[in-house]
Amino acid sequence: MADYVIAIDQGTTSSRAIVFDHSGSIVSTGQLEHEQIFPKAGWVEHDPNEIWNNTREAIGQALSKANLTRHDIAAIGITNQRETAVIWDKNTGEPVYNAIVWQDTRTQDIVDRLAADGGVERFKKTVGLPLATYFSGTKIVWILENVEGARERAEAGDLLFGTTDTWVLWNLTGGVEGGVHVTDVTNASRTLFLNLETLEWDDEILAAFDVPKSLLPTVKSSSEVYGHADSHSLLRETPIAGILGDQQAATFGQAAFDKGEAKNTYGTGNFLIFNTGEDIIHSENGLLTTIGYKIGDQPTHYALEGSIAVTGSLVQWLRDNLGLISSAAEVEELARGVEDNGGAYFVPAFSGLFAPYWRSDARGALVGLTRFVNKGHIARAALEAIAYQTAEVLDAVNADAGVDLTELRVDGGATANDLLLQFQADILGVPVVRPVVAETTALGAAYAAGLAVGFWKDTDDLAKNWQEDKRWEPSMDKGERDRLYRNWKKAVTKTFDWVDEDVN
Repeated sequence: MADYVIAIDQGTTSSRAIVFDHSGSIVSTGQLEHEQIFPKAGWVEHDPNEIWNNTREAIGQALSKANLTRHDIAAIGITNQRETAVIWDKNTGEPVYNAIVWQDTRTQDIVDRLAADGGVERFKKTVGLPLATYFSGTKIVWILENVEGARERAEAGDLLFGTTDTWVLWNLTGGVEGGVHVTDVTNASRTLFLNLETLEWDDEILAAFDVPKSLLPTVKSSSEVYGHADSHSLLRETPIAGILGDQQAATFGQAAFDKGEAKNTYGTGNFLIFNTGEDIIHSENGLLTTIGYKIGDQPTHYALEGSIAVTGSLVQWLRDNLGLISSAAEVEELARGVEDNGGAYFVPAFSGLFAPYWRSDARGALVGLTRFVNKGHIARAALEAIAYQTAEVLDAVNADAGVDLTELRVDGGATANDLLLQFQADILGVPVVRPVVAETTALGAAYAAGLAVGFWKDTDDLAKNWQEDKRWEPSMDKGERDRLYRNWKKAVTKTFDWVDEDVN
């Protein structure tokens, strides 16, 4: 009998394959980074072929490190950077353009055009999302309008769209030789096209965007067998049985299955998801309404989400653009060299501000500078920015849900940073808890796949795997917390209204 499940985690900066055992422990990992392409200010792209080639190699690495073959693998799960859009020719398998990444802001003119009739919340009641450059719908429109011949080929039925889960699945199941063109409800709910109640593509919205329905994948649940790896794969004949967008996957991996449970992922950006159970709650405070998960034919679980564009990527920016550090891990040591932020606040609105503001006109600002401020203060201000942005999103969740969070479960790469998580607990005033397995995104995809094939029995079986690794208790005086948070909110206002028609 197969003793393992493998998860493909196609992320913003890398593609990974992680093998898990029945206890949810990591057995082996393969990982390759892909190029971040910045053709113009505000434009962010990836090469879809590089992503697919890296995914195949990562699978090989993970299997070889653990000395496993396809016979040891019960199922394959996929998780992915959600709103990143790929359009390719179904006859050749070749992308018509690079993948346009979720952080990309080039589609603001398209957003403005669509919002001219009804505002940015024009479709929010149906899809749970405001019109914004973040979501994949406007990226599809940009490709159709700007890539020569793309619209004609799309209307002829020759092109396919997918977020990167769909791109990986289609290639893994044969590509031009019978590849499966499917996505799950969580990824579909990030396009601006999915009706949250019916779980079907909305024809009226597609007409407003002028997007042919033939482009779009079939929408399935998050946990069912979609197809099998093709004969060219190291995993041939293995069922692909779980798909979850990365943030929903992390929630699933954190075993936050029930209404009122939440998690916060610290990755390229930060993403807080609050499970609202079978209820669709429309936010009054700048959050997104999204699908949390759907297991087979069981009821759909919905969620409120606070999406923050720039958190971990701010640390990368300190490393790559300023050279303040030579590795991301060094930021904690640099920040510990000072007692506080020295009065400096760093608002990383590099792609505008996401939740709870949704201000595309904002740009990054480092404020409160004096001659006293040094690179240690800047490093500390960068880490504190991650925690402040999370606090603002949690305030919005508490207001919408009417229930104050009592603890925050966290995951993602930055949770290795003790200074950050202590400050997070301090600024929230509630405990912050990290699980033993911090790779909860990949684990969630593995769980979804394993449930579909009976590797795990049910969500109760999964919840037993969750174990606390470390807990940070708040220790800051309330007066100090309020002062710092007040100054942060003042700093945020300094980023507004920066982009004029003649400023990129």
